[in-house]
Amino acid sequence: MSLAEPTYPDAKSNTSFQDGLEFQDFVCETLAKHGIVLQNLSSKKYQYNVGENLQGFEIKQDNHCSRTKRLSIEVAEKSQSNVRGWTPSGICREDNSWLYIQGNYDILFVFAKNWLLRYWNEKKPEVVSNRPTIKSFYVPFDTAIKCAAKVFTLT
Repeated sequence: MSLAEPTYPDAKSNTSFQDGLEFQDFVCETLAKHGIVLQNLSSKKYQYNVGENLQGFEIKQDNHCSRTKRLSIEVAEKSQSNVRGWTPSGICREDNSWLYIQGNYDILFVFAKNWLLRYWNEKKPEVVSNRPTIKSFYVPFDTAIKCAAKVFTLT
């Protein structure tokens, strides 16, 4: 059986979907080494109706966070730049997520999703749309290191 990969016409790379899957697998492998085993859900039906995995972990790749020294926390998305409305995503998506894992191949941050929502509501950081299909706000690295439930330094 051949599964068609979704296309993202506004993505910088035509391998962005595959890159995300590989990062998700990397996170699963890293967590398994620490005794945390995730059961990811891959069908569109289950991802929309349940979440990214059965355990309630949302995984987001942030390739530039080590260089910029900030995390870009997603709050809304759209499938293409020419779509008018935004859909809640990331920490604003209503699914089974209660933990939020963000980082890259050098560092992973594990947050309680409710902490990120509280930070956003209390600190009111500017929401930016540096990419045509994603809205996010920034959390400085020093804050992320202090407030994450767990930080995995991998280099």
